[in-house]
Amino acid sequence: MQRWTNWAGTATATPASVVRPRDTAEAADAIRAAARAGRTVRPLGTGHSFTAIGSPDTGCALDLTHWSGIVRADPDTCLVEVRAGTPLHRLNAELDDLGLAMANLGDIDQQTIAGAISTGTHGTGGRLGGLATQVEQLRLLLADGTEVRCSATERPELFAAARVGLGALGVITTVTLRCVPAFALAADEHPEPLDEVLDRFDELVADNDHVEFYWFPHGSNTLVKRNNRLPAEQEPRPLHPVRHFLEYEVLENRLFGAVCRIGRAVPALVRPLNRLCGSTWSARAYSDRSHRVFTTPRTVRFVESEYAIPRESLREVITELRSAVRRVEHPVMFPVEVRVAAADDIWLSTAHQRPTAYVAIHQFQGMPYRHWFDTFQDVVDTVGGRPHWGKMHRLDAAALRERYPRFDDFRKVRAEVDPGGVFRNAYLDRVLGW
Repeated sequence: MQRWTNWAGTATATPASVVRPRDTAEAADAIRAAARAGRTVRPLGTGHSFTAIGSPDTGCALDLTHWSGIVRADPDTCLVEVRAGTPLHRLNAELDDLGLAMANLGDIDQQTIAGAISTGTHGTGGRLGGLATQVEQLRLLLADGTEVRCSATERPELFAAARVGLGALGVITTVTLRCVPAFALAADEHPEPLDEVLDRFDELVADNDHVEFYWFPHGSNTLVKRNNRLPAEQEPRPLHPVRHFLEYEVLENRLFGAVCRIGRAVPALVRPLNRLCGSTWSARAYSDRSHRVFTTPRTVRFVESEYAIPRESLREVITELRSAVRRVEHPVMFPVEVRVAAADDIWLSTAHQRPTAYVAIHQFQGMPYRHWFDTFQDVVDTVGGRPHWGKMHRLDAAALRERYPRFDDFRKVRAEVDPGGVFRNAYLDRVLGW
């Protein structure tokens, strides 16, 4: 049987069967057949999580590759219904052709729309929520194969749970998104000292539509990225294709990948290489269609952990990390990324009921990361950090219950729609219990 592996190579599985449905009837038949055989079912996205959340374990893997594309779009209301297996990069292009866009995106566009919302994928912006906050309605196949619809007014509790549902409630078949008219973003990226960025971080968040920064943890410099809406009457000025290729493909992927491989081969060089990378960041300004600014091609493989923390705790967390990174057993090759999101009301959203800062740490694939990740998690635990569901963390159901006010409400809905555990896997057993 075909072996499943996630993007980072941190989780593998050999499912008992792989089904590639071309419509909801075939998917429903596969769910019913698996349930009769006493097997579990997991919908497969692109495997871009770093945890085993998408792992089919030894059950039935439901590959939604063929269940892709926009079903319908209303340009007047900006409501768009899209099939669950649609990758974000395809969705973004199709929306652009329709004169529409998603209001906010992360910087990776390889995930499926269902996988992205189910794991709590987000971009950055103090007045904007994660991708799941843009969802108007969902259709799901439940454990008995029936298809149901949920929204804020129809089965609202299922909707509150399923928008970030971890794939634990059913198989999403379509997602209805509330999009916006297509827009362009003006990108302004330039290096700044970390202390200065922390001193005025609240001001940066308030003054920009989207802001984030990267910091190489063995140095003291950051790259601050501001993205703001371009007035509709102003023509975008994209990077020249040659410069785009040189900066993104050559410098940020090929050259950085080569530097990472050097660090992996000679660990003593990691700290000076890390400081060198931070010191060579340069300014960049351009404007383009929103999805081309939000997303960035990433070919260098890494492992990642990310926690959502109360926004007011950011300085404390970064200060602790600056001190702790000097003591980690193995040096860190990749930068730390900081983003923000508005509070929302989704039960298992990492930004549930609090304005949030996201702190993400990384390590180059194949380099030791356990001590750095454990150190990071010790720091964010002190401020009630909530882990990204698709990124590496050590928390279990008992710990997560303390961090999510509606955790038991989610478990109640899960028990109602999947009493036999058809959509279980080992990861969900750990984080949700059974």
